[in-house]
Amino acid sequence: MTDDYRSFTELMLERARQAPEREALVLPPDSDETGRPVSVSYRSLDASARGLAGWLQERGAAGERVMLLHASRHQFAVSFLACLYAGAIAVPVPPTGGRSHHEERVAGILKEAAPCAVLTDAALAPGISRMLADRGQGQIPCLAADAVPRHAEWQLPELGRDSIAYLQYTSGSTGNPRGVVVTHGNLLANQEALGRMLGTGPGSRVGGWLPLHHDMGLVGQLLHPLWLGGTSVMITPEAFVKRPVRWLEAISRYGIEVSGAPDFAYGLCVRRVTDEQLEGIDLSNWRIAVSGGEPVYAETRRAFLDRFASAGMRPEAMRAAYGLAEATLLVAGGPADGEPMTVDADALEQRRIRAPRPGKPVRTLASSGTPDSATEVLIVDPDTLEVLPEGRVGEIWVSGPGVAQGYWRDRAATAERFDVCADGLPGRLRTGDFGVLHDGNLHVTGRLRDMIVVAGRNLYPQDLEHTVQRISALFGTGTAFAVPGERERIVLVQELRTNKRYALDLEAIAKGVQNCLAEEFDVSVSGVLLVRPGTVRRTTSGKVERTAMRQLFLSGRIRPLYQHLDNELKVPAEPSR
Repeated sequence: MTDDYRSFTELMLERARQAPEREALVLPPDSDETGRPVSVSYRSLDASARGLAGWLQERGAAGERVMLLHASRHQFAVSFLACLYAGAIAVPVPPTGGRSHHEERVAGILKEAAPCAVLTDAALAPGISRMLADRGQGQIPCLAADAVPRHAEWQLPELGRDSIAYLQYTSGSTGNPRGVVVTHGNLLANQEALGRMLGTGPGSRVGGWLPLHHDMGLVGQLLHPLWLGGTSVMITPEAFVKRPVRWLEAISRYGIEVSGAPDFAYGLCVRRVTDEQLEGIDLSNWRIAVSGGEPVYAETRRAFLDRFASAGMRPEAMRAAYGLAEATLLVAGGPADGEPMTVDADALEQRRIRAPRPGKPVRTLASSGTPDSATEVLIVDPDTLEVLPEGRVGEIWVSGPGVAQGYWRDRAATAERFDVCADGLPGRLRTGDFGVLHDGNLHVTGRLRDMIVVAGRNLYPQDLEHTVQRISALFGTGTAFAVPGERERIVLVQELRTNKRYALDLEAIAKGVQNCLAEEFDVSVSGVLLVRPGTVRRTTSGKVERTAMRQLFLSGRIRPLYQHLDNELKVPAEPSR
């Protein structure tokens, strides 16, 4: 479908020519009480992108990086396309929102990417300008893109499939954020893969609430419908978090047939959408509901289907998928015919798959579907670099046209991740994720860097976290990690969703966490911290930032409602404010 196009820019120009009056974007209001949905045609989107692109070209932005910090979904789409139209390299970044750790992340990206300009919304420009000045980057112009005079002197740049389209900065959930170099060819190839997985066409409506600076929101919910010549329907992440039913309302009201989110979002809908809110919602046209971006749990899928079957939610619509920014987005996905696999827990710790034994602990591994036909997936022993047969657990290695070119200005990390050999097969991407192939289906078991090694056993932190969630309905997000020392010790930080602190026996709750993990995994937990909601850091796509939480714990910067720490785990107290 896209073989005739050398760049995403050329394809977008053709979409605007073919159906100029078709809706490209539909932007529902953030509140039911105020506003009407905004509809943006392909003609309007194209004209706005051309105007801003001409302005960028006039200022020498072609081939340079342009950072995008937008809260406005419409303006983000215009600015991103304007960069592609101008031959500039877009660098999508989340607005800081006043949060210090996000501001630090943005400052790091600014230093590494060295953009020639920052585009933002008029309302955000003063604050971002101050942030640039405070960080010693005041020489970088910060421009309100919605206030920039439009220029007609735009020229189509010379672009090919090897031209860089944008830098996708990774979430930093397992380390420092790095800029993944995504070319126009990578983007077009991955869109082909998404089309095969989703069965979408020119009239498809795709959308949701995912942040547009993240690969799942950018590639899957904004660029995919534009690639199709379809319609992107986007609510804001803030609207979803405040009122999860708004996601389902948008699917029902605006005819979204394909939408997706991380596992936690489906669970949030199960817990917080009331029967009253569900009245009048029709999910029967929701043809594909993708779960990806973090561990996928079979019980979340069952709970979601049970809760919303009365609204027309169909079992065959639910699909899991696996992907990562280093592969542009999609690696594997497909119909829900890959059933969850229940395996022996002890064998899984030894990176093997074995049928459950009577009376022994088990783990359930959800299927992420089959690898895309243009993508090769290998399972490799991370120590010996030997390709493993089906049924063995190892690191997931990927090759294909959607795999990006490497990390921006980081040759060492690029060589380590993007150009490695397995059994003499060159040019593979090491994903850093553990998984297993079984009957052609990919089952993801965890992250290599997050693995907790205790007494020679390999424990997946998400297994510990998920088990603890079952203890109490008051438990929100939790994270488990290992603290280094003479021996690795396990720490669990668990959010407690309640304002009735003094009516609870927090000591007993913490003891219950320890007992639960001792019974389920036969491990001793050296630290349990019960904390307020919002304490556990997550990326905008929902991934728990375990590395960041470990660092906060070791520096004494977590303020718990209650904590139990073994004597060997005493850490500095957070400085008083």
